[in-house]
Amino acid sequence: MPEKRKTEEKIVDKLKEKGWHLTCAESCTGGMIASMLVDVSGVSAVFEEGYVTYSNTAKHKLLGVSEETLQTYGAVSRQVAEQMAQGAARQASAQAAIAVTGIAGPEGGTPSKPVGLVYISCFVEGKVTVTEHHFAGSRMEIRKQTAREALSQLCRHLYNE
Repeated sequence: MPEKRKTEEKIVDKLKEKGWHLTCAESCTGGMIASMLVDVSGVSAVFEEGYVTYSNTAKHKLLGVSEETLQTYGAVSRQVAEQMAQGAARQASAQAAIAVTGIAGPEGGTPSKPVGLVYISCFVEGKVTVTEHHFAGSRMEIRKQTAREALSQLCRHLYNE
């Protein structure tokens, strides 16, 4: 029986087929998505750079997320996730981007933005989608769930466009 290909391998194959580049902008995952991607042999053909923008200052400086958006909606918001993906794609001259922002816990949650709240944004050739998620578990479990879901979403977008 053939071995099931990992999501990251499917992403790399599709990007190579299209001649596209991918980047990522990570906050709560702290580079985990990039790490999962670079586990794939040959990824350097499609992945040149990624951004870990943990602070609001980094989101603004490196990705161009507007200070007004950060102040109005907060770092963990649909609006910031969208601007992170757009900014990463622009900075890296990439046709595809993943961006994530969330609260991995165990501290930092509020009633309106609880621990486990994550926004995942996928940018594919100018079109941006943002999804809201509520993950549970330890800090590491929330980070892993976020990274896996972000890669799964990008894979679906690449194969269903």
